[in-house]
Amino acid sequence: MSRGGPQRIPRPPGTRPGGPPSWASLPEDHRHPSLDQVRAALAAGPEARRSPVEGLTSRCSAVLAPLYEHDGETHVVLTRRAWHMRSHTGEVSFPGGKQEPGETPWQTALREAHEEVALDPASVEQVGELHHLATVTSRSSIVPYVGVLPGRPRLAPNPDEVDAILHVSLADLLDPEAYRQERWGLPGIDRPIHFFEIVGDTIWGATASMLVDLLNRITTPTPTS
Repeated sequence: MSRGGPQRIPRPPGTRPGGPPSWASLPEDHRHPSLDQVRAALAAGPEARRSPVEGLTSRCSAVLAPLYEHDGETHVVLTRRAWHMRSHTGEVSFPGGKQEPGETPWQTALREAHEEVALDPASVEQVGELHHLATVTSRSSIVPYVGVLPGRPRLAPNPDEVDAILHVSLADLLDPEAYRQERWGLPGIDRPIHFFEIVGDTIWGATASMLVDLLNRITTPTPTS
């Protein structure tokens, strides 16, 4: 199978190529991070930045990036959204959704992961929080959490929301052929848009931005005092 998938990308006029990722020159033997390395990198910081719309909108969401080790590789669980959904049709995303009254963002992430892919909330250990995002179209904020699982989970997609469950190794994401960047000229903004072309699917948008944040943390050397 070839890289990339059928996701519809709404590119604006004037789109142009962007730059390489921070891990472009990473040696091959450093492209297979263990869960211990992920834990250490997230514990070392930096702290998660809040999004600029937090506190200005009631549209708050949380997502979970579940990680586990299998056959010597660290994997992340992603979903492909159902093709009948009204928004973000067929896009690859983390399990997650809108925060309900009385919930913390972490509780939201766990509940949504259970509803979408039947992930047992009791099996998830919270190990980090990534930079919060603000979506351009809906003006909502997203709180991304990283959770560790004890092994490869037994999951089941909720057909109302999920077309497929994807198990993607971090090594595949760090492959030099997987990542590319585009520069989108939006009104008053020239912003980088991240893409991961994996076998059979394209990961882009907010999900790709969160993965870039995670991979930057993992592959950037921790400063020593």
